[in-house]
Amino acid sequence: MFSRSLKVVCGISAGIAGAVYFHGVTNDENQYFRRFLPQANASWTTNFEPSVKWDNNWDKRDPKSSVKPPKKETDNEIYNQKLAEAKPTATRHLILIRHGQYNIGREDDKNRTLTLLGREQAHLTGLRLKDMKLDISLIHNSTMTRAIETADIIAKHFPDLPRKSCDFLREGAPIPPEPPAGHWRPEASQFFQDGARIEAAFCKYFHRASPEQMNDSVELLVCHANVIRYFVCRALQLPPEAWLRFSLNHGSITWVCVRPSGRVSVRMLGNSGFMPYDKVSVT
Repeated sequence: MFSRSLKVVCGISAGIAGAVYFHGVTNDENQYFRRFLPQANASWTTNFEPSVKWDNNWDKRDPKSSVKPPKKETDNEIYNQKLAEAKPTATRHLILIRHGQYNIGREDDKNRTLTLLGREQAHLTGLRLKDMKLDISLIHNSTMTRAIETADIIAKHFPDLPRKSCDFLREGAPIPPEPPAGHWRPEASQFFQDGARIEAAFCKYFHRASPEQMNDSVELLVCHANVIRYFVCRALQLPPEAWLRFSLNHGSITWVCVRPSGRVSVRMLGNSGFMPYDKVSVT
C-alpha cells in the first residue's frame, strides 16, 4: 500500500509507554497507521491486560497458600517469618528424554523393542547428556519396553545414578487434541484413563522445590512423545489441547526449569541437533 520504508521507534516518554512514530510518511499515512495499528504496551505498565494471566499457585506450593494469614496486625511479624521459611530457594531442572526408535509394528509392548537405530540414538543421547555435565541425581523411566531400554543405554554413561520406574510415565492419550487429528482417533475411554494418569504424572514431577531443598536439582525422565508434549503445555500454562501441534524426534532432549518463584521456562524443546542427520527419526 505504501512504497516508502518505515521506521518504527518504541520508547517511553512523558509517562506513555510504547509510543510509535512513523518517519518518512505523509500526515494522511500517519493517521492511517495510528488508527489501525494496536498500541504497544510494555508488560510492566499498568495499562496492559494480558489475554491469559499466569497462575502463580499452579503447583499448589505458593508459600502464601501454605501459611495461614494473620488474624490481627500484631501477628504480622510471625506471619512474615513463616512465609520466609516456606519460600523455596532452589531450582528444579527436569530433563525429558523421548525413547529411541522402536519396532512400532509389533502388537504388544514386550516386543516393541528398540531398533538398531534406536539403540544408537539412545547412546548418542547419553553422550550428549554426559557432555552437558549436568549434576543429575536420579533417572526416572516409563515402564514400557522402549523407555526401559533407552534408559538402560543412557544409564551406562552414568553408572552410579539411582533409577526409578514409574507407570505414570507410560505412553497414552492425554487429552483430545485441538484441532482434531484425522489419522489418530483413540476411543473416548482411552482419554479418560490415560489423561488422569498422565495428569497425575505431571503433578508428581512438576512443582517447585521444597523449602528444605538447599541446592538446585536435575532429574532425568525417560518417557514418550505424547507425555512430554503434554507436560510442556501444562508447565507453560498453554492450552493442553495444543500438545499434538509439535513433534519430537527419537532420543531428543527437552529441558524444563521450575524456579523457586514458581516461574517455568523451557531451555530446550526436542533438541536432537547433536545427532548426525542420518540418525534422526520421528514417528
